Amino acid sequence: MNERIEDWHPADIIAALRKRGTTLAALSRDAGLSSSTLANAMGRPWPKGEWLIADALGIHPLEIWPSRYIDPKTNQVVDRKSLIRSR
Repeated sequence: MNERIEDWHPADIIAALRKRGTTLAALSRDAGLSSSTLANAMGRPWPKGEWLIADALGIHPLEIWPSRYIDPKTNQVVDRKSLIRSR
């Protein structure tokens, strides 16, 4: 049986960050972004933002967004970190 794991609800991500003593806005500012920028990762795929949030929680973004990191056809982990543009 191919069981689908659901992505975290945005409220759960926010709550987990608060438990760690931070917020999306604070993470955004710490990364040199506008305070609302990381909120974009909540509603649409954005590897850089996903990794910033996951790093703050001490987990792999796959745990938060399995729909973005597991290929539905092969059930293999997708390397989305390679999509991040370096400066």
